[in-house]
Amino acid sequence: MKVLHVAAEMYPWVKTGGLADVVGALPEALARRGADVRVLLPGLPAFIEALSEVHTVCDFGAVFGAARVRLLQGHLHGLAVPAYVVDAPFLYRRTGGPYESEPGRPWDDNLQRFGLLGWAAANLAAGDAHRDWAPEVMHAHDWHAAMGCAYGALNVADHAACVFTIHNLAYQGLFPGNDFHLLGLPSAFMAPAGLEYHSHVSFMKAGLKFADRITTVSPTYAREIATHDYGAGLDGVIRGRQADLSGIVNGIDDEVWDPARDSALAARYDAAALGGKAVCKAALQAEMGLPQSADAVMFGLVSRLTSQKGLDLLLDAAPALLREGAQLVVQGSGDAALEQAFRALAAAHPTQVCARIGYDEALAHRLIAGVDAILVPSRFEPCGLTQMYGLRYGTVPVVRHVGGLADTVQDVDATGAQGTGFVFHAATGRALEEALLRALRLYRKPAAWRAVMLAGMARDLSWGAAAQAYEGVYARAVESRRRTPRRPPQR
Repeated sequence: MKVLHVAAEMYPWVKTGGLADVVGALPEALARRGADVRVLLPGLPAFIEALSEVHTVCDFGAVFGAARVRLLQGHLHGLAVPAYVVDAPFLYRRTGGPYESEPGRPWDDNLQRFGLLGWAAANLAAGDAHRDWAPEVMHAHDWHAAMGCAYGALNVADHAACVFTIHNLAYQGLFPGNDFHLLGLPSAFMAPAGLEYHSHVSFMKAGLKFADRITTVSPTYAREIATHDYGAGLDGVIRGRQADLSGIVNGIDDEVWDPARDSALAARYDAAALGGKAVCKAALQAEMGLPQSADAVMFGLVSRLTSQKGLDLLLDAAPALLREGAQLVVQGSGDAALEQAFRALAAAHPTQVCARIGYDEALAHRLIAGVDAILVPSRFEPCGLTQMYGLRYGTVPVVRHVGGLADTVQDVDATGAQGTGFVFHAATGRALEEALLRALRLYRKPAAWRAVMLAGMARDLSWGAAAQAYEGVYARAVESRRRTPRRPPQR
């Protein structure tokens, strides 16, 4: 099957979260299973600079406010599947993040920047942009790519089937309704049956309304987003498409995340020879300026510092953790108040807490390998990859029972004989504290703790099962497009 993946991020070139990791791994997992896969990306500087063997497959001319837009094809170093890049220097080649000029300040023209990405995807998916290759399925990832589904509804006869994946419903791509005309769509699309959402244009709705099939990144999250509590205002739309919605747990790239081969680590190890993990712990303690003690339980957190991630719960629970003599290492950036709160916690407890504000991929590997337990106390979590990295590295997860965390971590019983981590339910500091204290108690039973580590390391977390599940979704999407294609809204 021919499949086009459309996304704004792809590891290792552009990454703000787990979306990049998924797009960096899933297309190649599908290609290994025999699919003819390509990716379409916006012409952000990192993608343009990494592209080799480049040639122009289509010159779109002046569209979406840019004087010249071209569709390039080439290869990204280390990526087995071919890549298309939408080259629009006016819209993409600028200093700053992919979505924001600086933290908290979105680019003013994001509607055009990501409307263009979807429009280019629809042209590829209809066979108009590259006559030598056209997909059977266009797979759009998150709101940045969702407009491909809406533009695809204009050309139902020749367009590939559309699959839309929700990576995080909280980020919806909302724009002023007065800017709708910039998208070049018929006015009927600016209606509740189309993109209109409380007088705004919603790119997320474009995917939800016009994709042939919808997926999200875990079965539990698929159920949660159909409820008022987790639906972010779109639960009614999602309930209307529930028959077309599937939840597929993400995999992880088990070549990038492999403690037996990870060059970032002070020592490598695997389930048969765990000695290297103790070396990694001692090295991390030294790097963080903490006392080197094998007896001190070391907890770690690698996360965007946002309210979604439940970090206020950790701040509430931290005093009890520190009273027990534990150590805490935090890496991340985001909300200024949370950054300052963790800096203050580290300043007040310099021998137990270290806060590294910012993101460093190699440090994330060293942290996950070096700590004893990895914390993911999220208020909601579509899938989560950090807990799976922890399982792979023999680092026991402490997670809240939501979304993909509930699907990937089994709560440890009182003896430690069963389970892969510590799970709590209520979104309170007290509930997290109780889970942390349970972990502390089990750590003092080395044989039981080792059994939990090994149970996690035995899990198959690769992309193989997920890729197979996506193949089933693609087949159903093609059949849906053939029988009852998603058409434009009527006036």
